Amino acid sequence: MGRKRCVGGDGSKMAAGCCGVKKQKLSSSPPSGSAGPGGGGSGSHCGGAAAAGGGGEPGALPPPGGPRLNGLGGLAGGAAGCALSPPLPPSCGGGPAGLSPPAASLLSSPGAGSGGPGCRKMVVSAEMCCFCFDVLYCHLYGYQPPRSPRFTNDPYPLFVTWKIGRDKRLRGCIGTFSAMNLHSGLREYTLTSALKDSRFPPMTRDELPRLFCSVSLLTNFEDVCDYMDWEVGVHGIRIEFINEKGSKRTATYLPEVAKEQGWDHIQTIDSLLRKGGYKAPITNEFRKTIKLTRYRSEKMTMSYTEYLAHRQHHHFQNGIGHPLPPYNHYS
Repeated sequence: MGRKRCVGGDGSKMAAGCCGVKKQKLSSSPPSGSAGPGGGGSGSHCGGAAAAGGGGEPGALPPPGGPRLNGLGGLAGGAAGCALSPPLPPSCGGGPAGLSPPAASLLSSPGAGSGGPGCRKMVVSAEMCCFCFDVLYCHLYGYQPPRSPRFTNDPYPLFVTWKIGRDKRLRGCIGTFSAMNLHSGLREYTLTSALKDSRFPPMTRDELPRLFCSVSLLTNFEDVCDYMDWEVGVHGIRIEFINEKGSKRTATYLPEVAKEQGWDHIQTIDSLLRKGGYKAPITNEFRKTIKLTRYRSEKMTMSYTEYLAHRQHHHFQNGIGHPLPPYNHYS
């Protein structure tokens, strides 16, 4: 409380150096099954990092098409773009057919969830998750891509996260700190996170019924002087530090990660340092050398069951008449 802040992080400038010479993918959540700080600088785990190269000043958003980050923790290997072999049926819009109350209310009332009069309306919506399922479904089944969705196409830094099963294990999460138009950004990162997250094998059709999709739009970037000047469960953080070899490294966790793991500020910072490849003992003096940018996110999650109910109800809404695949969970 009352900590001095460095001015400098506006929403459009932040995170240069997340990438480095190679196109980087950063993760923003701990590896599957990890409950605390762990080693590994290879970038295969959530909250990953990458060596920062020359271009771009710290705290500046990389240009569009720049760094790609694993939203749940660790540098993701693999190519930047995925061959969009095609997404699917109806673009999700219209009523809440079969969705849980939160998802349903957002589908039936775009921009809902503002928190009351005078509050800024949320940009993220259940339709965005539905569109991500469309893209993945069509790719896996070889259908033509769905038409452009009806939600806003404004540019935002974004992450697409996939979890699976009743225990919602992480299955893939990659995003970017570069502001991308949502239609193309979600289309790209849906497939990148599902097929190119180096921590996991590419997704298959058999996994679809057990999937959960989350879309996170990143906002309110602020550079702070004190590495403790952020709130667990409210802010995502991106750190930049110099490792033992003198190389600049970066790592990020989305806002929900620390809270889900039960970490405090120090545990979160130390976990990010380890995920970013820092192997030396972590002292309080070293923590004070970290450059930290905090940010917030708007997040929406949808299960495949909710998506499917909506898709069946609005089957021809997007002008695509593909029949539903003949498997029993559609009957």
